[in-house]
Amino acid sequence: MGSEGERAPAPAPAPAPGDPRALRRDCQHRIFVNRSLALEKIKCFGFDMDYTLAMYKSPDYEELAFALLLEHLVSIGYPHEILAYKYDPTFPTRGLVFDALYGNLLKVDSHGNLLVCAHGFRFLKGAEILHYYPNKFIQRDDMKRFHILNTLFNLTEAHLYACLVDFFTNCSRYVNCDTGYKHGNLFMSFRSMFQDVREAMDSVHLSGCLKEKTLENLEKYVVKDPRVPLLLSRMKEVGKVFLATNSDYNYTDAIMSYLFDFSDGDKAETPQRPWRSYFDLIVVDTRKPLFFAEGTVLRQVNTDTGKLRIGTYTGPLQHCAVYSGGSSDVVCDLLGVKGKDILYMGDHIFGDILKSKKRQGWRTFLVVPELARELQVWTEKSELFEELRSLDLFLAELYQHLDSGSSERPDISSIKRRIQKVTHEMDMCYGKMGSLFRCGSRQTLFANQLMRYADLYAASFINFLYYPFSYLFRAPPVLMAHESTVEHGRLDVGEAGTALAPWLAQHGHPGQQVAGVRRDSSGEEEDDGEA
Repeated sequence: MGSEGERAPAPAPAPAPGDPRALRRDCQHRIFVNRSLALEKIKCFGFDMDYTLAMYKSPDYEELAFALLLEHLVSIGYPHEILAYKYDPTFPTRGLVFDALYGNLLKVDSHGNLLVCAHGFRFLKGAEILHYYPNKFIQRDDMKRFHILNTLFNLTEAHLYACLVDFFTNCSRYVNCDTGYKHGNLFMSFRSMFQDVREAMDSVHLSGCLKEKTLENLEKYVVKDPRVPLLLSRMKEVGKVFLATNSDYNYTDAIMSYLFDFSDGDKAETPQRPWRSYFDLIVVDTRKPLFFAEGTVLRQVNTDTGKLRIGTYTGPLQHCAVYSGGSSDVVCDLLGVKGKDILYMGDHIFGDILKSKKRQGWRTFLVVPELARELQVWTEKSELFEELRSLDLFLAELYQHLDSGSSERPDISSIKRRIQKVTHEMDMCYGKMGSLFRCGSRQTLFANQLMRYADLYAASFINFLYYPFSYLFRAPPVLMAHESTVEHGRLDVGEAGTALAPWLAQHGHPGQQVAGVRRDSSGEEEDDGEA
């Protein structure tokens, strides 16, 4: 409840009969569509494990990983004082870019235009940004300098960069330079800091210390949902199901056994059975994204010992067997399916979604856990979005009767300041770095990649429970600027302007049948929306 004097927001009025909104599922259960997909055409459902089948509890899991990263950095010579930093879940968001030259965390759009710039925990403005980026723009293809932090595992990494920059910037023992810090005869560049953090990430994940700590307290770090076995059993009734994870077998077995074990009285809607029986194929140690290219040697796993059998496996698919390595081509061969027969679900926009889409033509589903919070803000703070629209209309009114011959110049400085204020207020509703998907009315790089490579997306794959397997996911029309701002209706040739009038006179109006030519206007298309 709110404090005394506050009023709870009034509930939104129920949609009237016939309103399309009345047909929509609850937003927390919905699957969102970028490209149309006929679910009945899917013959095979593929899953990643970490952050897809196995959801880690936030911020507990990130706090654990962050503490281990700090301990590793101290062990290689970083000052003990950095151990005082704690993980702050309100600061980082996915999709940030780390500038290894200047040590800044950047939020950019798909073209590389800067939306937000932070040096440590200090957000830069105006002249400070121009000092580093004269055009408020970066060359994203400079992969040696700009590093995209797209995964959920990268959240702790992004926060760690901010902590280290904050510490060294404010520590009197170090001299601040544009590209790093000096301490006596030593110079530590932001690039070397980046390399140290990346090595720490590799050590924490590959050495097994993070996995060991996770397995010591699964209840604290892993979400257990009784709907997981139910959904997978239903999927297996209508198609094939496989698991492809970068994790090793022992860790995979421990996590999956926990997720599917409801013998202690936990409420489950399916009979208890071994987790491997829910899958037609299980592949561990996949080394994605290499898995979607040439891959590695396919070997069989001894499930009693967790060790790999000698030699390359060349036989047929065995029931409940577990394999290591391989490639996406091997998966298709073993399961007898091809590209568009497969719907693959993962959380990694590069390792899971982009590569499976571009190299194999698999249909793709991106898990975006942050979507629950994004939808909450989107619905609860609708008045801020409406105010932005109103400000846009006010700008349009100021210029409505002006043309190239007008000498009048409206003063829009106050409107621009208000737009900036409302945009900032919107961003702060999501967290210190703002929304995962936008900054005001501008979409982020992450949002662009999601729209480009994920056919479907939702906060969890569990949302498939709320759709029949005959469902046709239809993508909404993506309108260009001239389509979203111009009303439908016949355009009078006399009002079209001298440049457009001759073309309309010769070719006819849009939708008008040209003599001798019959166009099929049924609107039919292939039911999965692709050629």
